[in-house]
Amino acid sequence: MERLELRHLRMLCAIADTGGLGRAATLLGYSQPAVSTQLGRIEGFLGEPLFTRSKTGVAPTAFGTEVVARARDVLARATAIERRSAGTVFAAGQALRLAATNTPILPGTVARIRAALPDLTLTISSVYASSQIVELLEGDKLDAAIGVDYPGLGLRHSDAVAHRAIITEPAFVALPANHRLAHRPEVSLTELADDAWFLTPDDGAGWPGVFYTACQAAGFSPVTVHEFLGDRLQLQNMIAGGEGVSIVQATFLPADGVLIKPLTGTPVWHRFLLAWRARGVRDKVVETVHQSAAAAYRDLITDSPHFQAWATGTSRLRAS
Repeated sequence: MERLELRHLRMLCAIADTGGLGRAATLLGYSQPAVSTQLGRIEGFLGEPLFTRSKTGVAPTAFGTEVVARARDVLARATAIERRSAGTVFAAGQALRLAATNTPILPGTVARIRAALPDLTLTISSVYASSQIVELLEGDKLDAAIGVDYPGLGLRHSDAVAHRAIITEPAFVALPANHRLAHRPEVSLTELADDAWFLTPDDGAGWPGVFYTACQAAGFSPVTVHEFLGDRLQLQNMIAGGEGVSIVQATFLPADGVLIKPLTGTPVWHRFLLAWRARGVRDKVVETVHQSAAAAYRDLITDSPHFQAWATGTSRLRAS
């Protein structure tokens, strides 16, 4: 390393905030080995350890505490500069056309964008399929969107569209509270081989193919599948009623009668990403939207006890 960059400072803050390399990797959309390697390079550059490692995670050293505090100050100043610059991109009355797939991070993202760009007229739409998001961006019918793709199946698009990862997270499973596996801290796909499944339809980016591939690797094919793209309350009512189980996002908040469990070995992952028209949106605006989405996700995982339990367990397993 020849110098520290903002991305390095963001990584140090993420490690300090989450208390684990695995959790920081999940938050930043990187792999755990990549975070570990980069941290080693940063510590080598600075000449001292920044974190102490244990089986339960990491904690900053005295020197690390000082570095992280200074990093937060630098990042806050950089963000202020970016937001001021981004705020001048739009005159009053101009608009950003933003779409999002099925994700709970949209409300928090929108609120932060409005705060950072008060003169921007923001129009919002829901577009489920990430392949359709790409078509709308390439056809100049959207400016930016939050989409999804999967490990080994990166979002496909032309040079007219750019994208950047927001977060890579594991898929969990929603079970009725009286399910035979309700007492288990995590469940395997194999143990759910005889259950009926609620699955969202083809998203043009790899779903539900990645789910069926994981089932095949677990030694079974789902017997009963209900295709479902309704509201969350409706889905949860059916799960609570014992009609089936469902793959859900890690930040999914359960209603009464529903439990959220991690899947053993985390066989299914997905990545949320920001995609935008490469020549239609200024870099500073892209940065503001991306930071808004990442911050909205951080708020969600803070309020998600099943995610926090999984992340702590993952950190222990990866550290051992």
